Amino acid sequence: MRPVIPYVTAALLFGLGVYGVLRRRNAVLVLMSVELMLNAVNLILVTADTTARAVLPHSGQVFALFVIVLAAAEIGVGLAIVLQLYRLRATVAVDDVPLTEPAQTVGGREPAQTVGGREPTVLDTEGGR
Repeated sequence: MRPVIPYVTAALLFGLGVYGVLRRRNAVLVLMSVELMLNAVNLILVTADTTARAVLPHSGQVFALFVIVLAAAEIGVGLAIVLQLYRLRATVAVDDVPLTEPAQTVGGREPAQTVGGREPTVLDTEGGR
């Protein structure tokens, strides 16, 4: 068997997955692109196992099985996060997700500003005697 065709197919699948991760705005489509990349890796592992005889027989197929289990766990956790995001924001657009939490007010007051990465002291607020 010529290993060139599966390797080229895997490279195209992986490239398509990377393009999907970088260009998609929908979280579900980003997860589908990650799955496409993992399937490309599985194709490479199985092809390498059949073409190159290793010390351990069927090691590529065993690694492919681990990748399938990892992909199933990743989809379970990823879809749970996407569903929670949809419940909170009513959208699954990746651009609308805030990466930092907004400042919380404590007791009706605004949070204290930091001075040089630390909390301000009395000296900082009175002019630094």
